[in-house]
Amino acid sequence: MSEVSEFYDQYTTQQKEIGVNKRHHTILGWLKKFGLQSHWSVLEIGCGIGTFTSLLAPELKDGKLTINDISPKSIELAKGNLRAHNNINYLVGDILPLSIHEKFDLIVLPDVLEHIPMEQHNRLFEKLASLLKADGYIFIHIPNPLYMEWAHKNTPELLQIIDQSLHTDHICQVTYPHGLYIHFLTTYTIWLENGDHQAIVLRKRIEKNYPEVIPPIPPLHKRIVNRLKGLFN
Repeated sequence: MSEVSEFYDQYTTQQKEIGVNKRHHTILGWLKKFGLQSHWSVLEIGCGIGTFTSLLAPELKDGKLTINDISPKSIELAKGNLRAHNNINYLVGDILPLSIHEKFDLIVLPDVLEHIPMEQHNRLFEKLASLLKADGYIFIHIPNPLYMEWAHKNTPELLQIIDQSLHTDHICQVTYPHGLYIHFLTTYTIWLENGDHQAIVLRKRIEKNYPEVIPPIPPLHKRIVNRLKGLFN
């Protein structure tokens, strides 16, 4: 992975130029939609120089934020960019071999998963499932895989060292075996028509006790009569 690390050491210049944009604000909006709380413990993977982190850290006034990146230079710059925040723990290196003992309410991969080799995704989600609290969730933000396929054909010069199309069947294959399921998935538009990004929420499967006997469904004519009664009573 040294080649990947070196690429992102150099990519820091481009990250500085891009800065905080609509995509970062949109991701934060999704986290709030699914219940982000100020006291939560959060893990952000692929933090880069801390661009999105600069929006997330202030939301965790009573919480703790752990951020990780494979690029040592990125983490070094992130520490400088985020020095005003005292609730951040920095982890540098490949997330898979890192020893992490904390459990998190939220794990965020903000446009990162498509840059992690697909052959590592099974091990990655096995680890993330072990780090996630029972009632927590994993938020994944990725480019629409159909847009990514178009980009590979038409604008390959704009792609990063690893930039993969991640279809839903792949997400299922690498998450479900580790006790995770797709709670929410949508394709939506930030900049381009027809949807350029996907937002995905993963939660842990929890065994529930369902009733042994399911109440019978009334015949259709009785349901219609009951509904009409409700309208006129």
